[in-house]
Amino acid sequence: MKATLSLGRIAGVRVGLHWSVLVIVVVVALALARGRFPQAYPGHSVVLYWALALLTSVVFLASLLAHELAHAVVARRNGVEVDGITLWMLGGAARLHSEAPSPAAELRIAGVGPLTSALLGGLLAGLAVWLDALHASGLAVEAVAWLAAINLVLAVFNALPAAPLDGGRLLRAYLWHRTGDRLRATRGASAAGRGLGWLMVAAGFAVVLFRGDFSGLWPALLGWFLIAAATAEARQAQLNSALRGVPVSRVMTADPVSVPGGATLSDLLAEGPFGHYRHSAFPVLAPDGTVAGLITMDLINRTPVEARSTTRVRDVMLPLPGLVTAAPDEPMVDLLPRLQTGTVRRALVLDGGRLVGILTLADLNRALNWPAPSAGAHHRGPWPGEG
Repeated sequence: MKATLSLGRIAGVRVGLHWSVLVIVVVVALALARGRFPQAYPGHSVVLYWALALLTSVVFLASLLAHELAHAVVARRNGVEVDGITLWMLGGAARLHSEAPSPAAELRIAGVGPLTSALLGGLLAGLAVWLDALHASGLAVEAVAWLAAINLVLAVFNALPAAPLDGGRLLRAYLWHRTGDRLRATRGASAAGRGLGWLMVAAGFAVVLFRGDFSGLWPALLGWFLIAAATAEARQAQLNSALRGVPVSRVMTADPVSVPGGATLSDLLAEGPFGHYRHSAFPVLAPDGTVAGLITMDLINRTPVEARSTTRVRDVMLPLPGLVTAAPDEPMVDLLPRLQTGTVRRALVLDGGRLVGILTLADLNRALNWPAPSAGAHHRGPWPGEG
């Protein structure tokens, strides 16, 4: 989930908004401005209802951000790097650089989210009671009370023992501790997530069919998201298990064909697809031999045909700072999340700043699909990319 709008760093963590977060703002504001606020306190102006509803929506987003920041802060304290946080249509997501190192760390990282939401709900409930005791505006009390209730609901919902919810992470930590098998624990939590998802889908459509209430589509949508996310999590765990202990050097394509940054696009195209350049992406080298970036056929195709004879590769390449890079001895399980979410789904492998390989999803699939050695077979000599 890539952020559309960056909010900078909070507590040292990159935070961004996905465009779909507008759905949250619109749904919450519409429900409050056209429903709850006028029904509870009629007689106020439409402008006031909408202004307070929009403000409440923003505070709600801030509470979602606090939930995810809590995950990120505790993750960093447990030795897990955080790539960033993105708020989107169905809430928020903290992107962890790697998995928790132990069941205890998993428990702490997962548990702090619902605790944060519950704490916020309690504080907001206390604030609503205090404002009511001071005879503050009924609308203001209603807005704060709604925020308190929704945070408590989030705490309870996220604590349900089903992946990918925080409760699913807690369940996985428990199963991991009991069995000592991370993959088996993930499968159990993912199965619980799919079960909850199907239950929500069935309940949502039952509300639509038997009561004629289309609000049932919302839990059905959340249920479908849970099914998809839980299934993806199980697959990811299977992939991580297969790659555990495997370094990048065993999967990458060593000594990839590179392109000088000063070459024109026409020069590059003249050598392919059957000549020297027969791939669809190439590392770009600076005059001193260091890596400057990456050029892809897609970038070349965006350049007008008449301009390709005068356009240099370095003028249209993706610069190195924006690319995924890795070291040869880096574990594949640590690189995989960056590879899957990268702009071009490729990683340049650098050893002391020197290009030694390139890794693509095709390399990964080829490694995973390689038949297992027969019983009693022994590997001799270096693996591809080693030695």
